[in-house]
Amino acid sequence: MAQFDLIMPKMGESVAEATIIKWTKNEGDKIKTDETVLEIATDKVDSEIPSPFEGVLVKKLFKEGDVVQVGAVIAHISSDAAAGTSTTSTAPVAETKTAAVIETKSATATVASANVDFSKSDKFYSPLVKNIAKEEGISLEELDNIKGTGQDGRVTKADILAYLPNRNKQAAPAQKTATTTTTTSETSKSVSVGDNAIIVNRPAVSVGAGDEIIEMDRMRKIIADNMVISKHVSPHVTSYVEADVTNLVLWRDKAKKEFEKREGEKLTFTPLFIEAVAKAIKDFPMINVSVDQTGTKIIKRKNINIGMAAALPTGNLIVPVIKNADEKNLIGITKAVNDLATRARANKLQPDEIQGGTFTLTNVGNFGNVMGTPIILQPQVAIMAVGTIKKKPAVIETPQGDMIGVRHFMFLSLSYDHRVVDGSLGGSFLRKVADYLETWDTTRSI
Repeated sequence: MAQFDLIMPKMGESVAEATIIKWTKNEGDKIKTDETVLEIATDKVDSEIPSPFEGVLVKKLFKEGDVVQVGAVIAHISSDAAAGTSTTSTAPVAETKTAAVIETKSATATVASANVDFSKSDKFYSPLVKNIAKEEGISLEELDNIKGTGQDGRVTKADILAYLPNRNKQAAPAQKTATTTTTTSETSKSVSVGDNAIIVNRPAVSVGAGDEIIEMDRMRKIIADNMVISKHVSPHVTSYVEADVTNLVLWRDKAKKEFEKREGEKLTFTPLFIEAVAKAIKDFPMINVSVDQTGTKIIKRKNINIGMAAALPTGNLIVPVIKNADEKNLIGITKAVNDLATRARANKLQPDEIQGGTFTLTNVGNFGNVMGTPIILQPQVAIMAVGTIKKKPAVIETPQGDMIGVRHFMFLSLSYDHRVVDGSLGGSFLRKVADYLETWDTTRSI
């Protein structure tokens, strides 16, 4: 019988750690090949970790709620079937499987600082936070004084990164008072914007008789933090356009049955909106930018990667990204939209599929809303909302004179970062998207 290690897999280029949210198997349980052993969560997405082979779960090395670094051993599994497997033969699994195995030869891949003895602290620090502290030369005393916003006051990656820009500006007396700061009300949170740290004070809220207190889930907490930070990073401005999309509606009504029969895919409005957005970004590339952390440099993106906000069964939102949307035809965009939306609802997205967006589209019309003022998804500088399509009477100009007719109208709204996107650029871009939708070719072939 051979014993193998189940390791925390790499969940994306920028993901260095994950939280164990649930063990689906207990010690002593038999495990079939590809059967889920545990569920993990990163700051990007939740995932299931399957076993690459059949065996028995011998030992769990972490508890639910523990934060584990990528590459660390999380469990021991014994397997008769794997007795002849060598380290070399199991190595490729780490690149292709959600979970990976290696023979029991190495210790867990935790990061330990050569200069800091973290055992002297009574606080928990994740391997990623320890690694950042080591690289930045942060002492244990200094680390202990950073106010944490994670569970039970844990210092997160965002906390330590927000602390770094102002670290050298703090005099020694200020560091001595840091301990007092950590004991203040939990309603304060530090947000780093450029060279300045802003303290966001949450208001005190009274709880009345019969009120129900509901703990936010992990994803809702992340969304809440990201929305607050975005409002402090970017001065938001929103522009609106009402578009006559009658031609678009008539074309889709005519083409959707043939499209579904031929391609096996439903043709929704979302791919049509994404195609128009991609075209408009080509016309106005300065919408497809980001501002660097200093707040003084603009990063002009080469790729046009359009995120689409998708509602999950829990009510939370996630934004899968269609990479290089401008290089896809309508069929390719439609298949990408349907695939990502389906797997988002089933919680089957990979971390890389919700990263790298350069512009975001959200469809508030799905909820019967006519328009919205969406919040920018950092580090992007713009997000567009599309409202519901409604029939309205309108004046139609003809060679014989004006007449009243029934047309299909919708509102488009664009929220943009006024640091780098002025009203002229934002308004012109939004108008161009509307132009592409209004002038849709009703004779277009699929």
